[in-house]
Amino acid sequence: MANVATIDAAKIRPPAVAGRFYPADPVQLSALINALLRQVTPSNFPPPKALIVPHAGYVFSGPIAASAYALLMPVRDIIKRVVLLGPSHYVSFEGLAATSVGAFATPLGDVEVDVEAVRRICSLRQVVVLNEAHEREHALEVQLPFLQTVLNTFKLVPLAVGRASAEEISEVLDALWGGTETRFVISSDLSHYFDYETARHSDHVTAKAIEALKPGRIGEDQACGRNPICGLLQTARQHGLHARTVDLRNSGDTSGPRDQVVGYGAFAFEEKGP
Repeated sequence: MANVATIDAAKIRPPAVAGRFYPADPVQLSALINALLRQVTPSNFPPPKALIVPHAGYVFSGPIAASAYALLMPVRDIIKRVVLLGPSHYVSFEGLAATSVGAFATPLGDVEVDVEAVRRICSLRQVVVLNEAHEREHALEVQLPFLQTVLNTFKLVPLAVGRASAEEISEVLDALWGGTETRFVISSDLSHYFDYETARHSDHVTAKAIEALKPGRIGEDQACGRNPICGLLQTARQHGLHARTVDLRNSGDTSGPRDQVVGYGAFAFEEKGP
């Protein structure tokens, strides 16, 4: 683990899954994302404070992710910071892992890390600087080209989540809550490798738990990003947010066989109306 004092704003984390999860060519990547966004039906809902979006290859989960990211476009000039959390698929650790780099690179350019925000949350005992958790991780990386497309200039607070309680994660989210300039994105797929109908049932149960802001109803086999989802649900309840399902499908609906599917959900968290 690196010490927070070693954060280097000039260091850049290169893409790890470009050419696999999404096109490595910037022209092709931009065309694909814009095509996915054009397929989204316009919404009359207010722009969300937080989103849950899937993180599979774009051919599988891209349409579902686009349905969530399109909701941010009306406030693309207002949003200046995105706090992005996702599960760690390759490295096991306690707490939440920040990074010592100053930017994340994608084929569409570099996304600057909010170094001061990272330094601030590293004062919390559950936050560590652990570059190894970010080097190969796709859960955060695949969200960046979408964010680069739907937003103008923004800074990123990237956090890989290991073994952490909802309370520990909620404390970090509270510390970064900010105002209209700050939004949160939780990167998570839903059920994994069930048959189509079993997955649909499991994902429907998960969606209802998210809408009810009930983290205790989400089992470990219902979402790979269960930990950050549970932290968001706790924080959403504390801040009076309303959760709604934007899209709920699986790989059997988008681009794959139906004997073993992966579930994808897009969820928006908005301020409650008067």
